[in-house]
Amino acid sequence: MKGSLPMNAAITPDVLHYTAFATSPAGGNGAGVVLDATGLDDAAMTAIAAELGYSESAFLTPGPDGATPSAAGRSFTLRFFSPKAEVDFCGHATVATAVALGEQFGPGHFDLHTQAGLVPVDVREENGALKATLTSVPPQVSETDPADVAEALSALGWADGELDAALPPRIAYAGVRHLVLASATRERLARLDYDFDRLLALMRRLDLTTVQLVWRESATVFHVRDPFPVGGVVEDAATGAAAAAFGAYARELGLVPPDARLTLHQGHDMGRPSLLEVELHPDDERIRVTGTAVRL
Repeated sequence: MKGSLPMNAAITPDVLHYTAFATSPAGGNGAGVVLDATGLDDAAMTAIAAELGYSESAFLTPGPDGATPSAAGRSFTLRFFSPKAEVDFCGHATVATAVALGEQFGPGHFDLHTQAGLVPVDVREENGALKATLTSVPPQVSETDPADVAEALSALGWADGELDAALPPRIAYAGVRHLVLASATRERLARLDYDFDRLLALMRRLDLTTVQLVWRESATVFHVRDPFPVGGVVEDAATGAAAAAFGAYARELGLVPPDARLTLHQGHDMGRPSLLEVELHPDDERIRVTGTAVRL
């Protein structure tokens, strides 16, 4: 663990460290996972997340039925804390948690009850490693206020002409809200130097978790970056919640067929390469996001 645990923790929990959406410790997005957070209050979990310093950490307690988790009863309550506050849903910490559960109880299905709703996950072994697929809550995509888009662009230092007109701004939700802005070029996406406080103020006003910046390489391959000032982090290296929201965005705008598999590359510009797989199914509005996780 990074440093010592906060003195106000009711207990000293065991913290596992993972990086999600990568096959190497050199990539992905780090997350702390506490498999038994029983006895920790909100203040203690926030303090632990702050001490760990990851964009989010995950805390597990028994599921709503109160049964003790086991290989047979795989239901958990899952909460996420950034170094600043609780977050309703976090995709990369969900994948990390799912892999940790798979290591403890074996591959299979788990029901994770989050503040955003039920998020089922399935863990399987592939090429000697565990891989997790989460299924999002029902997503939503909504129009944006042009004034809010203008403020976001100004905070980012982007010009209107640098946007891809084929991928218009939208707010997408699959557990938490994200403002999707698409760059017309890979070069523009690579240059990220924004006004942290100004973007933070806008995101708080709009109840956004990240701003998802996107560049489309091909019909099903995208490069993404996610500023995350509301979590006290300049940028996320891999954002599963935003990937799920983007899947809903792509379907809503007709960018991809109803039955599609998307590949999202994230973290490359910050030296933490990450790979997120997004699946859309015509008979289910929910979005599936798949990734690996490596224990640190």
